[in-house]
Amino acid sequence: MKLITRDADYAFRALCILAANRDEILSVDKLVIESKVPKPFLRKILQILNKNGIIKSYKGKGGGFSFTGDPKKIVLLDIIEIFQGPIVFNDHMFKKKKCPKIKTCRIKKRIDEIERLTIEEFKSVSLASVLK
Repeated sequence: MKLITRDADYAFRALCILAANRDEILSVDKLVIESKVPKPFLRKILQILNKNGIIKSYKGKGGGFSFTGDPKKIVLLDIIEIFQGPIVFNDHMFKKKKCPKIKTCRIKKRIDEIERLTIEEFKSVSLASVLK
């Protein structure tokens, strides 16, 4: 099981580059060189980030992408949720139905706590903290 997928990893890498060069419009080719992410993957990732309002795209000659937000406000959890959906460690299912012992299950309580702590850690990793 991967906790962070390749797409979320590549997206965060690209965002770090864009945030470090906030006053510039960076071409896909420049982002490919700096991030070491294959161009087909990077294009798809940048389109998703643009659609979600994390970055802005510019068309035509001199076009590319720029980061227009605040690096303190974009956290790793945001990117994971865009590319992977919410973090859920266990659905607590038994034979395709909710576990009948869900209210008394000792394991569920521990897994829920681990999930909560993991989410809090991902919330603490901002673009700004990585750029320092």
